[in-house]
Formats: sequence, C-alpha cells, structure tokens
Amino acid sequence: MNIIITISITAFIVLYAGLFKANKALLPLTVVGLLTALGFTFCAWNGNAVHFGMMQTDNFALAFSGICIIGTLLIFLLTQNYFHAKSDNIAEYYTLILFALAGMIMMVSYKNMAMLFVGLEIMSVSLYILAGIRKKDFASNEASLKYFLMGAFSTGFLLFGITLIYGATGSFDLDKIQAYLVNSQAISPIFYPGVILMMIGLSFKVGAAPFHFWTPDVYEGAPSLITTFMSTVVKTAGFAAFLRLFAGALAPLHDFWAAPLMVIVCLTLFIGNVTALFQKNFKRMLAYSSISHAGYLLFSLIVLTKNSGNNVLVYAAAYTFASIIAFAVLILVKQKTGSDSFESFNGLAKRNPLIALCLTVAMLSLAGIPLTAGFIGKYLMFLNVMTEYKTLLVAFAILNALVGFYYYFRVIAAMWFKDGAETELSAPAQYKVVLLVSVAITLILGIYPAIILNLI
Repeated sequence: MNIIITISITAFIVLYAGLFKANKALLPLTVVGLLTALGFTFCAWNGNAVHFGMMQTDNFALAFSGICIIGTLLIFLLTQNYFHAKSDNIAEYYTLILFALAGMIMMVSYKNMAMLFVGLEIMSVSLYILAGIRKKDFASNEASLKYFLMGAFSTGFLLFGITLIYGATGSFDLDKIQAYLVNSQAISPIFYPGVILMMIGLSFKVGAAPFHFWTPDVYEGAPSLITTFMSTVVKTAGFAAFLRLFAGALAPLHDFWAAPLMVIVCLTLFIGNVTALFQKNFKRMLAYSSISHAGYLLFSLIVLTKNSGNNVLVYAAAYTFASIIAFAVLILVKQKTGSDSFESFNGLAKRNPLIALCLTVAMLSLAGIPLTAGFIGKYLMFLNVMTEYKTLLVAFAILNALVGFYYYFRVIAAMWFKDGAETELSAPAQYKVVLLVSVAITLILGIYPAIILNLI
C-alpha cells in the first residue's frame, strides 16, 4: 500500500510543480518518488503476505512491482531532450505515466476482481490520453482513438466476465472463488462463459492474437517514449494480472481453459512472427515482436507448475530491458534522421559503436541467443511446457523463434554491414546510463539467472 501511496503523491507533486513552470525539477522529483517506492518494495520483501482489504502484498506482487518501477524509472531517464522539443505541458506527461504506474501496482497486487478492474481502468485511461497527447499529430490522434475504442470493447468483455463469475460464486474475492471451484459439487453453467470472457478481455490488454489488431497501429502512432512504456511495463503488469487470476483462483478449472489458451498462444506466435517479417518500419516491427513475445509469456499458463510465476518474472524482465534498449536507440536515431525505417540504422556501428553494440545485445536477447536473458526466458518457458511432454507445441514455438531470428538479425546486419549516412550520432548522458544499465541486466540475467529465478 505504501508503494501506491508514494507513487500517487509523487504524481500530484509533479503536477503542482508543473503549474509553477518548474520544469527542471520534474525529473528529479519523479526519480526520488520512484526510488522511494522501490525502497518500500525492498523493505516489504520476504515478509508474510499482508492483506489490505481487496489487495495483498506478497513476494509475487513485490517482484512484479519492482520490475514495473525500475522499467518506468529507466523510461523517465529517456525524457532528456524529448518532451521539451514536443510539448510545453511536460508535467502532464510525467503525471499520467505515474498514475498509470499506480494502476499497474494495483493490477499486480489485487486479491479481489473489483480491484483488478479499478487498477486496469486507472492504467488504461492514462494511456488513452498519453497515446494521443500530441494533439496536432494525426497519427497520435488516430492511435488514441483506436486504443480507446478497442480498450472499451475489451473492458466490456472483462466486466461481463467478472459479472458472470460473481453471479456464480457470489463473491469477487479470489480466495472465495477458488474455494468455490474446489468445494462445489456442481459448478454453475454461467461460470464457464465468465472465464472465457475474462480471458478475452485480458488477451486484449496484453496484445495477444486474435485480439491484437490495435497493437501495431497504436504503437506506431503513439509517441515513441509512450510506446516504450506500453510495450514493456504495461505488458509486464498485464501478464502479472493474467497469472494471478488464472494460475491462482482459476487453477482448479485448468483443464477447461487450457485448450482455448493454447489456440491463443499458437495464433499469437504465428501472427506476430510472420507479420514482423514483412515490416519495413523498425517501430512497427517491434510492435509485432511484442505480440509474439506475448505468446511466449502465455506458455507459463498452458502447464501450471510451482515455477510458473518465476518463469514469467524472468521472461518479463528479459523482454522489458531489451525492449527499453531498442526503443531508446530508436528515439535517438529518429531524432537524428527523422525516420524509423530499417535503412535509418545503416552504418550505425561506424557512427556510434556503443549504441550499435547495445542494440545488438537487445536484438540477440529478443531473439533468444545464449548468454542473454532472452535465451533463459525462452528456455524456462519451453521447459515448463515439456513437463507434460507437449513436444508439438514446443516444436511449433521453436520454429517461430527461428523466424524471429531473421528480422532481429536484419537490424544487426544493417548496423554493422551496410553503409549509411556519415553524420555522427551522439547519445546524451542519461541515455548512456539507461543503455548500459539495461545491457548489464540483460547479460547478468543471461549468465546468472538464479538472481531472480526463485524470488517468488
């Protein structure tokens, strides 16, 4: 609870600082607030699960809260020379991102479905505004409208599912819902469509196929920094909420919902990877890449084990930090060239070897090459599914991963083996900090995954 309070107070302080045009104080205030929230996360670690009415603070919630806070902190460090060039209302950017983060902390900490809905809506409303915050940019307006319309539909599915489950069990509480499934002689017929509707609603939020239609257009049209936030921290919180519900309260009904989930996984992997092959725009490629990674993250729910939570944590951390590197380099390249096509990365290694090396590590991690966190994440997911010998599913996922090699290595080839503009590309100090920290985390988790492997 201290984490949410700290983030919310920070958001209000930043907003008031903006009223007095104290723009230089916004980033320091935000960083202090997030570091304080991260401190509360560490202080509460390894204690017994603490219940706050409709929320609970356990190691699961704290681990995912920590990743969300660290990811958001790194994204805020990318604001140097970004907001100032695009808008005079900088405080609103900061405040909306912080409110979205507060909603995400609720999503990973809920023990009552009403709180899941509240946290999801706090996050979503903030993101609707952030996606379209460039009022004079047609692409940003289009992204906001599409995100709002599709988000409203997904919220409707989710809310209808919650209603049906409440009608069957008489409770929103996850423990009581699980007890109902375990102890009931005959489960109410309306419970089953409620589960499917909740799966559809959450699949919309995490961008899983066939509910992914909004993702590429919204990611491409939204400001790059907001896209970074949506494709990393927001996705991590969405999967934590997915996991807490389906691997916890709905686990006794696993045989029922595992089959439709497997269909979603296969479609997500196939559509995400194959469509990414044909993209000529780096940002749009990352959007389809995020769809494919949603499929790998859902692997943890096909076979439920005691390590499912840890597997998602490792994969989410690997994906988050690699994607932050990719989007940070994209922002730098686009600011210099005005383009986010693959050709704009040609010869990047000659212009700035450090940036090219960092992006190479990110691409290798997203592709799942050994000695990176991405490899460990994929390995754990495949190992989890193989506990029940689902060899065909693993083979299908490996084939899709091989497809992913092409478009990730296409970026690496452009940077190191193609000639491009001779103009020098420099990175501000804050960008270098973000890139080096993210690369360090990616490599350390790839070599010593035990650091976070057994946290939950």
